Amino acid sequence: MDATAHELSASRTLWDLVARRAELTPDRPVFLQGDRRLSFGGLRARAERVAAGLHGMGVRPGTVVAWQLPTRTETAVLSFALARLGAVQSPVIPFYRDREVGFALRESRAEFFAVPGVWRGFDHTELARRLGAKGIFEAYDELPDGDPGVLPAPPAEGTSVRWIYWTSGTTSDPKGVLHTDRSLIAGGSCLAHALRLTADDVGSMAFPYAHIAGPDYTVMLLLYGFPAVMFEQFALPDALPEYRRHGVTVAGGSTAFYSMFLAEQRKRPGVPVIPSLRLLAGGGAPKPPEVYHAVVREMGVQLTHGYGMTEVPMITMGAPDDTAENLATTEGRPPEGMEIRIAEGGEVRLRGEAVCQGYLDPAQSAAAFDEEGFLRTGDLGRVTATGHLVLTGRLKDVIIRKGENISAKEIEDLLAAHPAVADAAVVGLPDAERGELVCAVVEQPPGAAVLTLPAVVSYLRAAGLSVHKLPERLEVVDALPRNETLRKVLKYKLRERFSEAPAPAPASGSSTPGS
Repeated sequence: MDATAHELSASRTLWDLVARRAELTPDRPVFLQGDRRLSFGGLRARAERVAAGLHGMGVRPGTVVAWQLPTRTETAVLSFALARLGAVQSPVIPFYRDREVGFALRESRAEFFAVPGVWRGFDHTELARRLGAKGIFEAYDELPDGDPGVLPAPPAEGTSVRWIYWTSGTTSDPKGVLHTDRSLIAGGSCLAHALRLTADDVGSMAFPYAHIAGPDYTVMLLLYGFPAVMFEQFALPDALPEYRRHGVTVAGGSTAFYSMFLAEQRKRPGVPVIPSLRLLAGGGAPKPPEVYHAVVREMGVQLTHGYGMTEVPMITMGAPDDTAENLATTEGRPPEGMEIRIAEGGEVRLRGEAVCQGYLDPAQSAAAFDEEGFLRTGDLGRVTATGHLVLTGRLKDVIIRKGENISAKEIEDLLAAHPAVADAAVVGLPDAERGELVCAVVEQPPGAAVLTLPAVVSYLRAAGLSVHKLPERLEVVDALPRNETLRKVLKYKLRERFSEAPAPAPASGSSTPGS
């Protein structure tokens, strides 16, 4: 991290960071979207006017304001306006509907709710009214406006809880994760430090701004003074002209995004899909080593992958100058100030400024931290001699077959290298004899020959997988179920779907390998 970025990373609050960057480079762009360009100075000035408008509506320091808005310049401006006031923000992913939105509004006790009106054919204003939300206002094209002269002084400290982010609920309700300005600045600083970016770079936001990655990425822009292209709706190949038009140098999001870029590259091998691109970066989901090697080999760009979660937006990150082995097989190293402890049983535990303050529910907070203040992540891993973190699975993702622990991730990484596999998820399914059986669920690329269980078992045997870990069931699906943020595979849906139906009888010549 250069000297200026390092100095800025000590900012007390997010508004302090915005103001200081605006003083340094007021005319440089921060957000690019279509033909629109917002500078750092413009961000500060417009956010102050919006803050004044919100103040006129009754928003004060500590007022809880929920917002469910797409990835737009206006969304970022509104968020920083709320930061200027010291309000408590509760961002809600725009794809969420009655259950999740209603839960977030009730649990956060939001006094205001900003929505985009009708967006992508769905009436968010009607949803808000149906749920009985308070203080509903639309914030898509137009934002509240006022005279900044009426504003109180900005927040003086950044250690109070001013953010409530929501974990993506699976079979239970989401959890409200409590963050401070300082925890978000610390997380973004980790990302900025690892990626070795400069003021000449051009980034991209292809994920929901309401995701924890929104402030994580924006902090990086503010620290280094470079812009990002915002995508309100992201799909390939439709988004490629915007990447090319703005000369994006850094793209990504998560493993699913890497695979999407690879698929586009394979349409015209040897012709760079984005000529200016030099780095893919992301996190939020496991990355098989073969994906790293394929990106470097076929796209001719570097790939760095990291580890983060709603509770800790950035924990570790691969660095572009790291070894190929570490970039392919690890999640990178933690920054200064992030403590990683591997507890008995292999669980990864964390302590540091980027760690959340806990949850809205005090009981959940009490269970989340150990006696020394380390956050229990639920992830399993180990730290190498060079300080790199290797994730080996999740506590709930360990398949226990006849008393033996099996890592789903180990099998998934091997399947990812199979030419007839586009993506794979491995889950444990209830089994009366074994406790759990190993089920591999795969997507196949267009034109691939249909996979069979014997073929998969043969391939994994040849790759050196132990016999007791071999899948006993194979399901081929058109598409794995994913969330709408970083397109993480929702394994609980696979368990629900395939636990309901008994496994078919083995085909002729097949077997249940580990029985």
